[in-house]
Amino acid sequence: MNKNNPAWMDETQIHFITVHCAATPRGRDNKASEITEWDKQRFGQPSYHHVIELDGNDVQTLQYNQRGAHVGGHNTGNLGICYVGGVEANGKPADTRTEAQKHALANRLGVLKTLYPNAKILGHRDWPDVKKACPSFDVKAFLEEIALC
Repeated sequence: MNKNNPAWMDETQIHFITVHCAATPRGRDNKASEITEWDKQRFGQPSYHHVIELDGNDVQTLQYNQRGAHVGGHNTGNLGICYVGGVEANGKPADTRTEAQKHALANRLGVLKTLYPNAKILGHRDWPDVKKACPSFDVKAFLEEIALC
């Protein structure tokens, strides 16, 4: 796959929005550009459609008609949103979202739900056969908290 030209998908067929964490340590101020570069090295392209930095800066890294690389076998029709953080310094999964990240994530999910009202919002760990804690918090409970369920 060309690093500068991810596969296209029909953005009228978005059925899922998946929330991820970058699995970076609490408080480490990685930027969206770093996360994207890591993903290009690992997967040959950006993984996520948005990366939310510690300060709440919401950076769009893919267009909605570009397929990401964030849920193996389930990337078509699926938008990926990632927040920086998700683990403690020892690597143990933890909800490390700052208040700014929570606010930005709520806003982004609200916008996407308006654009794609029938899309189901899941955490990465909520997909079948996923054996990781990502995004290190209960997405369903967060959706209830922000009244998006």
